[in-house]
Amino acid sequence: MPTNKQRRDAARRHLERQLERRQEREVRRRKANLILSIFGTLVIIAAVVAVIVLNQSDDSKGPASAGGTSPTPTPTPTTATPTAAPSTSYAPATGPAVTFDGVTVKGAADLKGFPGVTSKSTTGPAKLEVKDLVVGKGAAATPTSTVNVQYYGALYRDGKEFDSSWSRGAPASFSLTRVVAGFTKGIGGTTGVAPMKVGGRRIIIMPAADGYGSTAQNGIPANSPLVFIVDLISVTAGS
Repeated sequence: MPTNKQRRDAARRHLERQLERRQEREVRRRKANLILSIFGTLVIIAAVVAVIVLNQSDDSKGPASAGGTSPTPTPTPTTATPTAAPSTSYAPATGPAVTFDGVTVKGAADLKGFPGVTSKSTTGPAKLEVKDLVVGKGAAATPTSTVNVQYYGALYRDGKEFDSSWSRGAPASFSLTRVVAGFTKGIGGTTGVAPMKVGGRRIIIMPAADGYGSTAQNGIPANSPLVFIVDLISVTAGS
């Protein structure tokens, strides 16, 4: 018969084994919870990345008009079709500079070279402003025309370029019904703004409301006034 000491030793060993098994179960439970936590975090990260990618994809299909109410793509490579094989580079425009409302254009009247543009402004324009650097003598554009242009787009506040047909190596062609309002009115004309004519070069300064409003685009912060230097090469009637 086991003695009392043997029984106590057996009970103690049994209790120790129970405690060991309990500790092992607790370790396994913690490991499982850690794995589930890591997996859940990875799922959340993947979902966030997917949302960002989808939003960027939506932006590339065409930015919103002023106020973000309808699609109105800017003249970018996805919507402005180059009309000639891209050249390797354009020479800088030469000749006198012209300054208008904080925007300075070097080689202002040289349509054969790309204009040098700087812009510094502490306040945005209250309305659409334009200045003809070269007055065209050809056909006039309308707000529904399809136009062939060279253009340079920059932020009005600091002159940082965000888009340029010169940089892409060829003019661009697009309908004025499918661009931001400031581009439509600045080329096709509106109340107080005469339409551009073929052969002309114009500075167009637009408030954010005529650009992208509160919708940020690639390289364009929300609520940014914009400046474009536009050379009108040709015009086709639009519907």
